[in-house]
Amino acid sequence: MALLECFYPDVYLDSAYEVDFETLYQRGFRGVIFDIDNTLVPHGAPADERSIALFERLRRIGFASVLLSNNKEPRVKNFNDKVHSRYLYKAGKPARKGYLAAMELMGTTPDTTLFVGDQLFTDVWGAKRAGILTYLVKPIHPKEEIQIVLKRRLEWIVLFFYQRSLQKQGTK
Repeated sequence: MALLECFYPDVYLDSAYEVDFETLYQRGFRGVIFDIDNTLVPHGAPADERSIALFERLRRIGFASVLLSNNKEPRVKNFNDKVHSRYLYKAGKPARKGYLAAMELMGTTPDTTLFVGDQLFTDVWGAKRAGILTYLVKPIHPKEEIQIVLKRRLEWIVLFFYQRSLQKQGTK
């Protein structure tokens, strides 16, 4: 299923809070781009203690960060007011432009940047098109807008073949 490989994440985890940022920093990564909704908090939710602590941890490690969202500015700014990152709203994911602008804000390159998001067809595909290491995480909460619910059905198909490709690699 080579056709679907452009949507395959580099890493697939249960949560953004499981990413080993310390090791990634040691490996030379310096910037993290995050989606917000259903990646860091449930859709539409404000920043919570866990997300605030994550961004404090990233700053202590030495990471720059950018929130990259297709949402309008009030949503993104409201979340950012608590986590104190840089942000780009109405980013047009999966277009490369937003990812490139995020790297410019952080002063990083594709080789030193990673992306963390919950959707294959916007988050992962766009980051891969920009040459960035991709972390797909499971959505935090099942309540989503109808257009996302429909995309999730298609994602299940891609994830099925992704998991199958991992199994094949493991048996080699």
